Amino acid sequence: MEFEKAKQRVEELVPLLKYYTQKYFDDEQVVSDYEYDMLMRELKAIEAQFPELIKDDSPTQRVGASIKKGFEKVTHEIPLQSLQDVFSFEEVRDFDERMKKIAEENNTKLEYVVETKIDGLSAALEYKNGIFVRGATRGNGVVGEDVTDNLKTVKTIPKKLKENIDITVRGEVFIGKAEFEKLNENRLMEEEEQFANARNAAAGSLRQLDSKITATRPLDIFIFNVQKSDTVEFETHSQSLDYLEELGFHVNPVRILCENIEEVISAIEKIGKDREKLSFGIDGAVVKVNDLKLREVIGTTYKTPKWAVAYKYPPEKKETKLKDIIFQVGRTGAITPMAILEPVVVAGSKISKTTLHNEDYVRQKDIKIGDTVIIQKAGDVIPEVIGVNKKKRTGEEKDFQMPTTCPVCGAQTVREEGEAIWHCIGIECPAKLSRGIIHFVSKDAMDITGLGEAIIEELIARGLIKNIADIYNLTLEDIASLKKNGKKFAQNLVDAIEESKNKELYRLINALGIRHVGVKLAKFLAKKYGSIDNLMNASVESLAMKEDVGLITAKSIYQFFREEQTIDLINKLKSYKLNMKYKEESSLDNRFEGKTFVLTGTLEKYTRDEAGEIIEKFGGKTSGSVSKKTDYVLAGEDAGSKLTKAIELGIKVISEAEFNEMIK
Repeated sequence: MEFEKAKQRVEELVPLLKYYTQKYFDDEQVVSDYEYDMLMRELKAIEAQFPELIKDDSPTQRVGASIKKGFEKVTHEIPLQSLQDVFSFEEVRDFDERMKKIAEENNTKLEYVVETKIDGLSAALEYKNGIFVRGATRGNGVVGEDVTDNLKTVKTIPKKLKENIDITVRGEVFIGKAEFEKLNENRLMEEEEQFANARNAAAGSLRQLDSKITATRPLDIFIFNVQKSDTVEFETHSQSLDYLEELGFHVNPVRILCENIEEVISAIEKIGKDREKLSFGIDGAVVKVNDLKLREVIGTTYKTPKWAVAYKYPPEKKETKLKDIIFQVGRTGAITPMAILEPVVVAGSKISKTTLHNEDYVRQKDIKIGDTVIIQKAGDVIPEVIGVNKKKRTGEEKDFQMPTTCPVCGAQTVREEGEAIWHCIGIECPAKLSRGIIHFVSKDAMDITGLGEAIIEELIARGLIKNIADIYNLTLEDIASLKKNGKKFAQNLVDAIEESKNKELYRLINALGIRHVGVKLAKFLAKKYGSIDNLMNASVESLAMKEDVGLITAKSIYQFFREEQTIDLINKLKSYKLNMKYKEESSLDNRFEGKTFVLTGTLEKYTRDEAGEIIEKFGGKTSGSVSKKTDYVLAGEDAGSKLTKAIELGIKVISEAEFNEMIK
């Protein structure tokens, strides 16, 4: 390659790889590992040919990621290096030749340990006197993030070792294949964005600023190295791994001791062949020199140890026929297109269907029913349609269309402006039943104490509830049958259900789960229209009131009340004598009438909702954003940008103490 062309290509590759690297360490992967590896390999080759083109900020000269804001920094006593990647057995043999030469010069027997390269996030765990005291991410290899509280939520990390020693170990935090699929399935049903792969899910979970969120994720860890130990010395790497297992660590289970390079290559091939049987995802096989003293002689570079390489398996792609596109309805009514495929084996797994994400994804890939599509397993876990072989089109392929009615219940489906997802608006849709009832009985809705998620699921499973209105048909015997000696519980729940019939109209409106309608707007609609009948008959023009209801929300309310399932439910609830009319509040104190408050920060005496209810009780309004029309900003501790904007606009800022004086 000519120097000028090389220089031009480096100028293209460096910013591109920096961007991909940052995204990767921000737990958002935008290209496959294989594509990234090939680009990095190209840059290394150019820099090897033209060393004068190497810059200090080149991706080839850096390790790991920047530190996420919010975490304490931890300096690793022993750096957490990355591995040199290789992509062919020829390169593995070249590595062996270098190792053999050094071993012969030092009259040392050469052995290797071949391990699975777990696809996760590297972390160092520090123990003092056998007690887990600190854990940190790799970060840039020298400085990482203190994630001790998050690591304490990982069940396979021992809090106390079987021996009272000081030791620092390194491991890979990951999420198993089955656990990852379940996690993504739940996110799909809950209408949350799916994780691209298990590695991103694990990394994002470990680097949460709130350890309570980390605790909800199915994280696991495999320990694969002793970083530092002043108490115990080892001769070989395999010996150290056995000892770690005895201490109580969850150690990488795939580790094959090899006496020569042919055994190494056989081990790599075996791992590749068996990788689909593993319960965890891998992105390669690691080859390590076993003798620890020989490792010291071989040495390291700034970025990588010279005594190890990581063999990367190429991603497997297969072609198959897309027989049909069906639709899955989630618990919130989100409708997802699913590809039905002629079964094909990809990376050891038989694939017969996979998600197509949303309508835009299908359009961008130009996927048609009957196409020959290209399947790849993203992160070796999720099967994904990555393209179409258009050369194999016959002209008989059919265009794809999202359904205008729900495939489960037949209700209308809508895709609102600015959204990628279509939704079923049927309130009695069986796919949405559980989630709909949970919302209906919640505190801000009908507030039926005792009717929790587990009880609801059991009632549905027994066929005692088939729609929301069936709540009001439950008998004492129905509920008592759910629990041993459950008569008192049943009586309390029956009383709570009966009491809910007289709740305020706004609670019923909120309980219906109309898209874009929350408690605040429900209160406005109840007061403006006075009854459920008036609200049901309201036109889009009447609903689209400036400030309170925008056009998108107005259309959502209008469509919801035109759906047969909604009308059917309201009629059923009327038959059970639920309150359908607005009750005028008796308060004569309207001291905040015409005043708009914005709440920011943490209050000592009230939650924001409680403070908002007090303001509304006195005739005032609350808003989520500061504008020139704001009268007061109630600022608690750690108030943020809203306080700054209020000061800039000259809006009156009041403390909690001043607010207490105002409401006396």
